[in-house]
Amino acid sequence: MKRLFIILIASSSLFSQGAMFEQFSNSFADIAENVNESVVTITTTNTVTMDEDVQNFYRYWGRSLPEEFESKSLGSGVIVDEDNAYIVTNHHVIFDERNEKPVDQIMVELMDKRVFEATVVGLDKGTDLAILQIDADNIKAVPIGDSERMRVGEWVLAIGSPFSESLSHTVTAGIISAIGRNNVMRGNDTYQNFIQTDAAINPGNSGGALLNMSGELIGINAAIASGSGGRSNAGIGFAIPSSIVTKVMSDLISKGYVVRSFLGIYMQDINEDFYDTMELKSRKGTIVSDIVEGSPADKSGLESGDVITNFEGKEITNGAELKNLVSSASPGSEIILTILRDGKSKDVTVILEERLGSEMTSVNSAYNEFGLSVLDVTDELIDKYDIQRPMNSDVQGVVVTDIEENSIAEKSGMQEGDLITRVGRQKISNINMFKNEISKYDKDEKILFLVKRGNASRFLTLRR
Repeated sequence: MKRLFIILIASSSLFSQGAMFEQFSNSFADIAENVNESVVTITTTNTVTMDEDVQNFYRYWGRSLPEEFESKSLGSGVIVDEDNAYIVTNHHVIFDERNEKPVDQIMVELMDKRVFEATVVGLDKGTDLAILQIDADNIKAVPIGDSERMRVGEWVLAIGSPFSESLSHTVTAGIISAIGRNNVMRGNDTYQNFIQTDAAINPGNSGGALLNMSGELIGINAAIASGSGGRSNAGIGFAIPSSIVTKVMSDLISKGYVVRSFLGIYMQDINEDFYDTMELKSRKGTIVSDIVEGSPADKSGLESGDVITNFEGKEITNGAELKNLVSSASPGSEIILTILRDGKSKDVTVILEERLGSEMTSVNSAYNEFGLSVLDVTDELIDKYDIQRPMNSDVQGVVVTDIEENSIAEKSGMQEGDLITRVGRQKISNINMFKNEISKYDKDEKILFLVKRGNASRFLTLRR
């Protein structure tokens, strides 16, 4: 009788486990069914000009290469607004880094096999995000969840198009391996706070969805790490948290660029030498190595050598974490930094200011209605277009980086590399001012632009 009782208990336990696993499996299947149609496959086409040195090399050996050829790439995207048909994807999926502009053509394929050409609403290189728009109806947006509530060890699903279009809407499962990962992407103007997952992510998955067990979007898949140095999955993938996605998406749609605050410091993480030399009690925080003159940090009284340990009561682990917190705060915000100075803790109040810099990249329709694209002035653009620097001052204005063929801008005489310094009678120094001034003019109204080309300036008239 006792043996029979034990067998019955074991059978009951196995039955319960089986029911649990079946329920778990059904949860995955339900999420896939509900969300799959919100994930799209993105195919890009771009014209690549063959490097002159490469051509000369082949000519030397009696061979020739075409001057131009078409390059195709694959990525994924997620429908986030069904009314306006907005799609979020990665910046690197649809941007031509070599020519500093979006690729020539972006095609979006839905799960029902409908195909649409997409237009670029906005780009943000710093977070590797881009917003597209298609002219489509009868589409479904994915619900957006709160990535801040996710914990290490929670189950997640990834959906995208790895390797080829024939593998579109591939679903993989895994757990959150870590949160708050940084130093994944190269570049000083990047804002990194990645969710790490072991759900299989491969080339082509970029821009696809990372979902929680409620079927909500909690991240946009962006990068992988491979121990072999290759491009295939090794159980380490990274996604941009939905908390960042919603902020960037809102700014790009409403303003054409991402609004960020800045503090105005150069900083270093605490290594062993700093820890010993400065007699610190913790390796958490970041060291202020220098202060930008006239910046919020300068005005607040921060000094070189200060160790920032807290931002508005939140403990700071490293410089990347502080950078993300500062950039996410609203310009004009009064924030409190806790610092260590000469071994003593103190609070410093800082009023943040809006950052106007090279990370602002916009392709908003306010600019494109003329058939031109502009960027804020950077050292790279100054060198590329040989823009003349004025004596004892910075270059002010926006740089024309692209002109559409037969557009209003081209017919007016505008050229790539022109520096626009005035709209009407108003001097401009950045994209935001450029956009604001243009918005003051009615449709069909003529707008006078002052353009600097080389050492000479000229007025050009464009009709809005």
